[in-house]
Amino acid sequence: MLKVILSVIFVLICLALIVIILLQEGKSAGLGSISGMADTYWGKNKGRSMEGTLEKVTKAAAVLFMVLAVALNIL
Repeated sequence: MLKVILSVIFVLICLALIVIILLQEGKSAGLGSISGMADTYWGKNKGRSMEGTLEKVTKAAAVLFMVLAVALNIL
């Protein structure tokens, strides 16, 4: 029963990771920082922007993905 519940949560996290990663902007959008654009408002407050939030959520989902992958392998 526990394995089924963890498997369902694992699949949901997998789908969430796919969606979150696809929502993020490409790193080529950050090439403007070479010409000094890093000091703009969005460069300083990236953690408060949508992109910063998506990065934090991606990290958390990736950690949960790894933990559940190990847990399901052990069970």
